[in-house]
Amino acid sequence: MRVLLGLILGVLLTISVAYINDHVAAGSGTTTVVRTTDGSGNPVRTTTDTTTRKMWVNWDVVDNDWQGFTARVRHAWNQLSVKVKS
Repeated sequence: MRVLLGLILGVLLTISVAYINDHVAAGSGTTTVVRTTDGSGNPVRTTTDTTTRKMWVNWDVVDNDWQGFTARVRHAWNQLSVKVKS
């Protein structure tokens, strides 16, 4: 029983971390401005480094898979309930 509970909690933790990473941090780029000066303090070069984080999970695929799974479970449940009633 502990192993099953541990597996369920591990899966839920993994999904929640991926969801939080993708929806809270994705798309938020980090912009760093680097200014280089010569010895007397005059600016020589300014560069901007912009990076955008990629999402870990394609949530559209997850949504489609989840919808298909729930449809199959509902269908199986309806078939089982019809057999039990008759």
